[in-house]
Amino acid sequence: MKITVLAGGLSHEREVSLSSGSLIAGALVRRGFDVCLVDLYTGKAIDGSDPGFTDEPIEPYRVSPTVPDLEALKRSTGRGERRMADNIPALCAEADAVFIALHGDVGENGQLQAYLDMACIPYTGSGYAGSLLAMDKDLTKRLLVGAGVPTAPWVLCDLSRGVEIAADRVEAEVGYPAVIKPCSGGSSVGVSMAEDRAELVAALEKANAFETAILVERRITGRELTVSILDREVLPAVEIIPLSGFYDYENKYQAGLTREICPAPLTEAEREALEEATLKGFRALRLRGYARFDFILDGDGTPWCLEANTLPGMTPTSLLPQAAFAAGIGYGELCERMVLLAIGEEP
Repeated sequence: MKITVLAGGLSHEREVSLSSGSLIAGALVRRGFDVCLVDLYTGKAIDGSDPGFTDEPIEPYRVSPTVPDLEALKRSTGRGERRMADNIPALCAEADAVFIALHGDVGENGQLQAYLDMACIPYTGSGYAGSLLAMDKDLTKRLLVGAGVPTAPWVLCDLSRGVEIAADRVEAEVGYPAVIKPCSGGSSVGVSMAEDRAELVAALEKANAFETAILVERRITGRELTVSILDREVLPAVEIIPLSGFYDYENKYQAGLTREICPAPLTEAEREALEEATLKGFRALRLRGYARFDFILDGDGTPWCLEANTLPGMTPTSLLPQAAFAAGIGYGELCERMVLLAIGEEP
């Protein structure tokens, strides 16, 4: 069976995607698939060569500790804002299924999924509607509220009228401490915490460098947990404990900077509350196949949902593979099950 693995893309999570894609491709080769690993944006293999299907081993890609410079990438390739290289449609059509290993931008906001649907090409993960709803954090939170899933109070800010006016609204409707994040970003890129007005203004300006729509929510204090779902089965929760600061881009993808406990130590009531919230969120956002939900569990045992991830990371430090392993599903089997879900076969 031939599988095209799409990675890279024009996203601030580009390097995370390249790491996920290389590991997925390597695992699928070891499971007996013919694999083509290709950068959606450049149309090249990770090493810059012309892509093609292979059953040879694929080397893993290591994530840099800094967010990639997309402007430099656009200049070096001369591709500008064109998100999909010219050879991508043919490489997808030649495959039995497409494994979407992209993070952010068109890979996660439903645009790529809509194209593949129109081309009748099977692909991993959620469809275009669920991808769009989960990518937009404001829409996600509105649907979570409607489904009865606790989520922190928030406002959506447009900085076109000025940072100070946005800060006034945040102070009036959210207060401190606050979490500031791009509305459709991922991997904690552009995310900051604010305890006062000065920190809030600086955080809004930082997030605005990545996106014009900024979501600001009340910071909930408690344990940080993430819960994954695979083919309607809720996997063991993972507790995340950064050794310093919060769970930002560097702590997420550089080994040794975060302690992760799986299965997380939970009471039966806490486990059931997290599982119920995950299943409700999965249905409310119209997701399919697999996803991951991030929570803060407060001192009263209430799980506050932060966001949903339709294309969870598959890097060496990623959380879905850890949860699957705790459920007895190895990395290679996990990747194969995702492919089989895409083509409608029973894992």
